[in-house]
Amino acid sequence: MMSSSDAFSGAGAEPSPAQNIFAHFSKLQRQYQKTLDRWTPHVLHRWLSTAGLLAIFFLRIVIAQGVGHSFLSASTVLIIENKFLTVCYAHAIYLLNLLLAFLQPKFDPSLQDDLMADEIEEGGEGATSPLPSQRDDEFRPFVRRLPEWQFWLSSTRATLIALFCTFSEVFDVPVYWPILVMYFFVLFTLTMRRQIQHMIKYKYIPFDIGRKARYGNK
Repeated sequence: MMSSSDAFSGAGAEPSPAQNIFAHFSKLQRQYQKTLDRWTPHVLHRWLSTAGLLAIFFLRIVIAQGVGHSFLSASTVLIIENKFLTVCYAHAIYLLNLLLAFLQPKFDPSLQDDLMADEIEEGGEGATSPLPSQRDDEFRPFVRRLPEWQFWLSSTRATLIALFCTFSEVFDVPVYWPILVMYFFVLFTLTMRRQIQHMIKYKYIPFDIGRKARYGNK
């Protein structure tokens, strides 16, 4: 049986190192979440800070492009080293995917059209589309597949990770950069063209600025 002195000494025992680490991690996590909550209403300042991070990232890439010298015959040829271009390409593709998710609606319009067609075939009245358009008399906000807050947070995190990757030679994979640049611009053009065609086909606008003003004037 445990004596009263043993119970008292056990109650006053110091926490283990693992418990100290967990408590410190929980404290840092709460502070991190509190900082994010404080930044939530400041949309313009958040995106300006992300733009500043992108500028630092691009400046880091430019600085990393060292200039070497190659001696051929009697002349000196300058060779610009292409460093961390794969990091730039992966970062650009990720930001493009975030942008597309930000512009796309949360509910699939093609699925809504199928449901409306089934209701009309059954004799019922077709439900109204959940997507807002310029012809709507009632203001309906555009529900995004990726909210603005998640778009900003993911973009900022990706930029910080890409920036830290440029300080390690492990991520410096040699590649022929004109192919990456051409492929990115082709991919950007095709995806944005498809997105614009999708918006025209289903008659929705991924922004609420104009419709908010018209709705408030009524």
